[in-house]
Amino acid sequence: MDKYKKLVSNTAILSVGTLASKVLVYLLLPLYTNCLSPNEYSTADLISQTANLLLPILAAGMVDGIFRFAIDSSDNPAEHKKVFCISTFIIILGSLVAFATIPLLDMSGFFEGYSWLIPLYVIASNFHCSAAHFLRGSGKTKLFSLQGIISTAITIILNVIFLVVFDMGVAGYVLSVIIADALMTVFLYIKEKLWRYLTPHNFEGTLAEKMLKYSIPMIPTTIFWWITNVADRYMIRYFDGGHINGLYAVAFKVPTLLILVSGIFSEAWQYSAVTDGDGEDGQRFFSKVFDSFQSVIFLVSSGLILFAKLFTKILLADTYAEAWKYMPILIAATVFSSLVTFMSSVYVKHKKSMNSFITAMIGAISNIALNLLLIPKFSAQGAAIATLACYVIVYVIRAIDTQRYEKFSTKPLTMLLNSLVIAFQCVTMLLEVRYWILCGIASVILLALVNGQALISSAKKVFESVFSRFVKKKS
Repeated sequence: MDKYKKLVSNTAILSVGTLASKVLVYLLLPLYTNCLSPNEYSTADLISQTANLLLPILAAGMVDGIFRFAIDSSDNPAEHKKVFCISTFIIILGSLVAFATIPLLDMSGFFEGYSWLIPLYVIASNFHCSAAHFLRGSGKTKLFSLQGIISTAITIILNVIFLVVFDMGVAGYVLSVIIADALMTVFLYIKEKLWRYLTPHNFEGTLAEKMLKYSIPMIPTTIFWWITNVADRYMIRYFDGGHINGLYAVAFKVPTLLILVSGIFSEAWQYSAVTDGDGEDGQRFFSKVFDSFQSVIFLVSSGLILFAKLFTKILLADTYAEAWKYMPILIAATVFSSLVTFMSSVYVKHKKSMNSFITAMIGAISNIALNLLLIPKFSAQGAAIATLACYVIVYVIRAIDTQRYEKFSTKPLTMLLNSLVIAFQCVTMLLEVRYWILCGIASVILLALVNGQALISSAKKVFESVFSRFVKKKS
């Protein structure tokens, strides 16, 4: 029971920080879509996504590695300091290289004179993320959650100032993120006195080699996932222009709500998978958690699909009205993206980064091939279908492959039924068949019935965890 308590507790703490942050961002979507045209939003989005591509390359994958090694070294203060020192040193080296990318970025023609923002974004984000994930791996979940709220609040305040007051457009949108990351890095270094770890004697070659051996395969893995998630936006812009790409980029905002739910849980789950997932009891732990996770993800996705049109009307400016058409397929794709992320926890636990690399490569290759085939024929909808297809492929491969390391139940029949219900809901909504709203409501109800046992079990675990903490405080 302690395993479930820890998982629920960490998930709850991360939920407070992440939900507060993301809710604020969604409330400002009307601001963003009114201040930025679809073409400008497309440019700002491509700047952010290109920076996300460069992040792991210029950090040698250390942002992922620092979390995993921080967990292992949390009981060894001397080695713990070395983990942070080594990762920071490598990020410093990558930062020196970052500005050399500007000429290449200018040559691409995608960034309309804003290429200089990308290296700033990369440097600020890598330093912020390395410090934040080091603290998360150290078990300081509350601080990790709090700094996320503060970072988002700063970003939003700067967005209002730069977009509304100074009308800085694309530059203002991106600079808000850069400045927020830089300020949060300073905050974490001062709060936790992290500068004390940055001494020459804390750099150990043997440990650096181990960290790089784990982290370097994560670079192509991250690149492949970037290709899967983002390459279609460059293709859409090439084939159909900035306006359609802007609609598609905004359409991703609703599926991001599902990523939010799964992301909060995944951050807590990875820690539990490593620390509490051993032995036969650990396998039962994996099975129960996965069953609950996929049940919640499918049910939430069905609700998001049902309200996609309403979200579009409430959150977006009129010029983005057609964005809803891409949401159902993208939400379905995000379901399988979340399931793929769950499977990656097995690789994280057993340090099988090469398996992550190979499966991510398969996803990227299939995504590019399908994008080239479908976008010229079906425009942005073809990109959404390609994204869904590649995530389904990777999920099936990982569901089979991870059984070599963790023998847990993936409930394939339940998964198939859930998938068919979501497919039915997407088709009826996109074709706008008669009574499609009733079909959507029926889909939500059916998913609740199919997954009722897992959902009740999850609610029971949460209640028991909260109740035991309450009783403990009272006593």
